[in-house]
Amino acid sequence: MIIFKSINKLVKKVNFKADIGFVPTMGSLHKGHISLIKKSQKMCQKTIVSIFVNPSQFNKFSDYKMYPRNLKKDLSILKKLKIDYALVPTKKNIFKNKKMMKIKISTKYKIMCAKFRPGHFEGVLGVINQFLKKIKAKYIFLGEKDFQQVFLIKNFVKEKFKTQVFSCKTIRDINTLPFSSRNKLLKPSQIVIASQVSKLIKKLKLSIKKDFKNKNKIFITMRTLNKMNIKVQYLEIKNEKNLSDLFNKNNFKIFVAYFINNVRLIDNF
Repeated sequence: MIIFKSINKLVKKVNFKADIGFVPTMGSLHKGHISLIKKSQKMCQKTIVSIFVNPSQFNKFSDYKMYPRNLKKDLSILKKLKIDYALVPTKKNIFKNKKMMKIKISTKYKIMCAKFRPGHFEGVLGVINQFLKKIKAKYIFLGEKDFQQVFLIKNFVKEKFKTQVFSCKTIRDINTLPFSSRNKLLKPSQIVIASQVSKLIKKLKLSIKKDFKNKNKIFITMRTLNKMNIKVQYLEIKNEKNLSDLFNKNNFKIFVAYFINNVRLIDNF
C-alpha cells in the first residue's frame, strides 16, 4: 500500500489505463466501508481509497469537529486489506485558496436530507467533482445507506465523467442497524434504540410489500417512534428510481432521519 497526501502525486503514480476502483470515505472505517473496498478489489485491477473529512458537507462546524476520526487505525485496516493506494489529502490540497467548491442541485431534489441539511449535498458533489477531475477511475463505489447521496452522485457523475457509479447494498449488524461511522458516537444503550428504529422501518417495508394499502401505517410507525422519545426529522416513502412521491409496491423505499441525543442517524429500506 502506498499512501499519498496529494492528489497530484497519486495521479503521477497511478496507471489509469488499468481498471481502477475508487472508494471515497471520511475515515472511521467500518464493515460497510470494507465491503465497498472488497467489491472494488474483486472488480478492478487496482483500488484507491481516500480518507477525507469534507468540511463543505457539514452544516455546523461543531458537527465537523465531532465527526469520529482515527487515521492510524484506518490505515492499519487498509494495509491489512492490501489495497493499492490510500489518499489522505489535506483541505488545502482539495480546496485551493481555502475556497470550498459546491455544486448546485435541482430544486426538485431538495427533499429529505437536502431539505434539512441545506448545502450538504452541494458540498458532497463539490468534493466528488474535485476528486474525479483527476482520479480517472473506471468505477466509484458507494454504499446505499446514503441512498439520496448515491442517487445525486450518479446523476452528477453520469453527466460529467466517464467513471461509473457502482452502488452497493447496506451492510448491517445482527440487530439490523446499518454500520455507520456515527454509531461510534453512541452509547451501548443508544445503539439498542437505533437498532429498534431500523427494525420498525424494516417491518413497515415488509408490511407494505405484502399489502400496498398498509402504506398508511407510516403514521402508526411515526407515533411509535415519538413514544420512544426519538426526535424524527423525517419519515417518508419515495420512488427509489427518481425519489418522487409517485410509487407503487414494487419501486418504493422508506427513508428515515432521526436524532439520538445530538447524533443524527439515517436509514432506508
